[in-house]
Amino acid sequence: MVYTRKDVSTLTGAEKRRFVNAMLAVKRRGEYDELVRTHVQFYVPDGEKGLRAAHMTPSFLPWHRRFLLELERALREVDASVTLPYWDWTRDRTRTSSPWTADLLGGTGRRSDGQVLDGPFAYAAGDWKITVNVTDEKYLTRDLGRSRDPIDLPTRSELDDALAATVYDVSPWDSTARSGFRNKLEGWGSGRGSVSWRNHNRVHRWVGGAMLGGASVNDPVFWLHHAFLDLQWSRWQTRHKGARYLPAEPPGRGNAQYGRIVARNQKMPPWDVTPQSLEDHGALYRYA
Repeated sequence: MVYTRKDVSTLTGAEKRRFVNAMLAVKRRGEYDELVRTHVQFYVPDGEKGLRAAHMTPSFLPWHRRFLLELERALREVDASVTLPYWDWTRDRTRTSSPWTADLLGGTGRRSDGQVLDGPFAYAAGDWKITVNVTDEKYLTRDLGRSRDPIDLPTRSELDDALAATVYDVSPWDSTARSGFRNKLEGWGSGRGSVSWRNHNRVHRWVGGAMLGGASVNDPVFWLHHAFLDLQWSRWQTRHKGARYLPAEPPGRGNAQYGRIVARNQKMPPWDVTPQSLEDHGALYRYA
């Protein structure tokens, strides 16, 4: 049966409680921390050697689509009514708007150490201890809007610029790609500072705290953010009928990207799936 992912700002009080309770149950069962480990493992940038499956690569979108399905499966095992909501950061743009409410994700962190003090994922609530991390904090941290050096969330026009791209991705298939949809959405730009962080990347920086590194999955907003990106992939496909995941074939020997990226019909680790198998989600879920 096809289920629906909703805009987080439209969730009822009961839907919020069910989502939170399912998240906490997945955390207690240890499955959540395994997902954090997976993301840390595949947090591979351009400069490293070996395959890039999750970031700075064409498979950024199918990899995260499959990753979201892993959590959603676990949530629905706890409560079959729960699906992943998405956060439209082009519309809900303040530190007090949805999803930053005490009955859902809680708000920003305190100025001294970034610790989130309210909501069900605050360390003080006793249900959300950070156990898989790249730093020593055991509590969830945020700095919404980056208080000491403020930045804004991406705008609708910045997102539309990505959606206007006519091809999925282009050579050299990494963070320096200039004209493809994937990198415009992932958000690696030229220059320095905030101008070089667009769309996906700038949202991670705006949230700050735990969302800044490979262990960004420790902040539940990770899933709402990536569900919105997943929706954009669907919208891009609708806008550009017939446009497919690229590259269709892997780069050959002698190419700097040989063995480093996943082509359309190659297996995408850590799962036995291809990007092509994930291009259409219509048999599983839809977006409201």
